Amino acid sequence: MAEQAATSTQPATTVQVDHEVIGAIAAIAASQVDGVVGFSPGLVGNLGEMLGRRSATRGVRVERAGQEMTLSLYLVIAYGSRIPEVAQRVQERVKRMVEAMTGLRVTEVAIHIQGVSFATRPRNAASSPATGNGS
Repeated sequence: MAEQAATSTQPATTVQVDHEVIGAIAAIAASQVDGVVGFSPGLVGNLGEMLGRRSATRGVRVERAGQEMTLSLYLVIAYGSRIPEVAQRVQERVKRMVEAMTGLRVTEVAIHIQGVSFATRPRNAASSPATGNGS
């Protein structure tokens, strides 16, 4: 009888998550980290934009093999941010959110700092001694 329960006649259900969806989840998760100002499309993305192609996952590259994936994020960071700390927080948040929302395993989140924005200060910079606020 236990053998009969193991061989169910219910059809198998598969869910396919598109790379664009995974990239959008990663981009939103990364943008919520203090110090991240935006994304840079990189060389391939710039060529695509010249050809009139815009993508919601600009600055995020997804490589998937079965149930595992690696993500590469091309970021612009706010001037005054501690880059290693921002990168680590982005890696942790992106991995957690993508895995939670897709059920897939993220094996690597590679962070590529493509620029620094001088227009936006990180939210925690006001209390930092590096800002020269006289404290």
